[in-house]
Amino acid sequence: MKKIAFSIISLALVSTSWAQPLDRSIRPQPGPAPEIKLGKTESFTLANGLKVFVVENHKLPTISCSIQLDVRPELEGENAGYRDMMSELLLTGTKNRSKDKLNEEIDFIGARINASDEGMSGSGLKKYQDKIFDLMSDIATSAVFTQEELDKARKQTLSQLETEKNEPDAMLRNVTATINFGKSHPYGEVANDESVKKISLQQCKNYYNNYYRPNVAYMAVVGDVTVAEIKPLIEKYFGKWEKADVPVATYSTPVNPSITHVSFVPRQAAVQSVINVTYPIDLKPGTDDVIKARVANTVLGGGSQGRLFLDLREKHAWTYGSYSTIKEDELVGSFTAYAKCRNAVSDSSVGAILDEMHRLQNEKVAPQDLQNTISYISGNFAIGLEDPSRVAQYAINIERYHMPKDFYTNYLKNLSAVSSDDVMMVARKYINPDKANIIVVGSLKEVADKLVKYSADGKIDYYDNYGHPIKPEAKTAAPSNMTAVEVMKKYITAIGGEKAINGIKDIKIVSSSEIQNIPLTITEMKKAPGKYKETVVGTMNGQSMPFQKQVYNGTKGYQEQQGQKADMTADDLEEVKVQADIYSDLHPEKYGITRTLTGMEKVNGNDAYVIEASLSSGKKMTEYYDAKSGLLVKKLQSANGPQGPVTQVSEYADYTEVPGSGGYKVPYTVKEGAGAQILTAKVQSVEINKGVADAEFE
Repeated sequence: MKKIAFSIISLALVSTSWAQPLDRSIRPQPGPAPEIKLGKTESFTLANGLKVFVVENHKLPTISCSIQLDVRPELEGENAGYRDMMSELLLTGTKNRSKDKLNEEIDFIGARINASDEGMSGSGLKKYQDKIFDLMSDIATSAVFTQEELDKARKQTLSQLETEKNEPDAMLRNVTATINFGKSHPYGEVANDESVKKISLQQCKNYYNNYYRPNVAYMAVVGDVTVAEIKPLIEKYFGKWEKADVPVATYSTPVNPSITHVSFVPRQAAVQSVINVTYPIDLKPGTDDVIKARVANTVLGGGSQGRLFLDLREKHAWTYGSYSTIKEDELVGSFTAYAKCRNAVSDSSVGAILDEMHRLQNEKVAPQDLQNTISYISGNFAIGLEDPSRVAQYAINIERYHMPKDFYTNYLKNLSAVSSDDVMMVARKYINPDKANIIVVGSLKEVADKLVKYSADGKIDYYDNYGHPIKPEAKTAAPSNMTAVEVMKKYITAIGGEKAINGIKDIKIVSSSEIQNIPLTITEMKKAPGKYKETVVGTMNGQSMPFQKQVYNGTKGYQEQQGQKADMTADDLEEVKVQADIYSDLHPEKYGITRTLTGMEKVNGNDAYVIEASLSSGKKMTEYYDAKSGLLVKKLQSANGPQGPVTQVSEYADYTEVPGSGGYKVPYTVKEGAGAQILTAKVQSVEINKGVADAEFE
């Protein structure tokens, strides 16, 4: 054995000695793209028109099924949002099963079933495949919508909309949709409070009856199955699904911008801007440019190795990340470059995005950068092929979008053939910084004016969070006879006067609120000469659960959250001292509070005095006092969020006199917002001088 081994080694050395010397300065050329074998996909069509695609995968004893509706429904119009509600309504019961019965049967077999206006999906163990098909067919053919469930879905939607009103990415998404596509296109319709309130039960029923039909549906079945065994089941459960003529709407064609223009969405108390450089494009699935455009986009901003990320984050540290997308679509596609950055560098970030777009149009991508990009996309494509559901989706795409039959089979081959010239060609065709919508959500005061230079017509259009044009209110000068001292005197008089305030020895306020559908009870207590307590208790499954607690006994204090208790820091104590003092507005100098009247602005359509206040610690806040009533209506102050500093916005309304208080008034509605979180508290009871025990503050 040793002699044979020696001979093999010698042969290897001899053959090497005859080879040409290796020049290690030259990178080896990539080999030919591998041939893609998507796996066996079999298909058949039921008599009612349902097109079924089956992909066998016997690695696990599971099955998954998805149904996709290929429809072009009518515009939602003034009832925008009702299609989104279908996701809730479709699972609220059928003619054969109540909501509870439906949920019980799904849970019993450990399955997952989801539904929406565009189709449904179900998955679970193979041994329950009959039941999964039974449940899905029942939903597809016999769903029942009730007013009670619509009202629940409406309430949930309105709560979500309330949360999104000052959430920057939601605001950006809404306005981008409106500007890019227009409200006469389904991609440009945006739900708002008024449209959701107008949604009727009949509209939801009409959509279900008109569009949930098998002759416009594609079904993908993936898992431990064969066509021979699954076809009879699908015929059994879906063969009676009645086909019908499905309406096909026509939409307007979105208009591409003729110049680069800036649109701005003022966001109160913004410390960051979110940016889209965007516009619609004509790029259909399966066309020749799709793969080339994907390469170009990956070079520009397809990930952490994209030029936008490397420039805006790695080089300048302006943002956590900056990315771009090129989206192909049957109706209309889109290009978008995105960034989130500090106020001070918002204009610079926009400039950098435009520069990188220009660069891709005018400079060829270096060969090695191009090859790295192609390798990255190839790897992601190969990983995707490991998911049988992806393979089934590819089969549906080819059928649904009339794509070339070999589009995915030749994907890697065509990808490897993309050249630097191809990238430049598609960049000039689809990545156009000279005809773009620049949309920014951020601080009107700190950011807007700096963006004018990027608008070709020298103008900026302003929108609210739903994409409605607005005229932003500018701060105006306050009357010459008004000062911060006079504003505070008017406020003290408005809430009852010094006598009423000085008469308070203790006060307890109980409010109710809700967060993520969890009812909250908020209890706030103060006792002279400077004790404070606040608790937030949630109710889940009928059980009370303490969420937060803050206690200050006049000397020291602690905070507790979800069982974690910590002593207050020096900064915390500085703030809570002011909060605990019932009379703090009467003697602000005690805490080093200074106030300056800086002008007037509109708050909820009414004139308000704007006061900049600061504590001795250096912490600043902005207060807004209604010019007519004198009441505090809004306050802005810094807070710490998950990703750094955010501005907390507090709004006060419904001031009501407390019985037996000598005229003292408190706001019965308080809205608190920080980042994406918004909490609206409604006062349920106020007790003054009822003897709050000292033990509460221990």
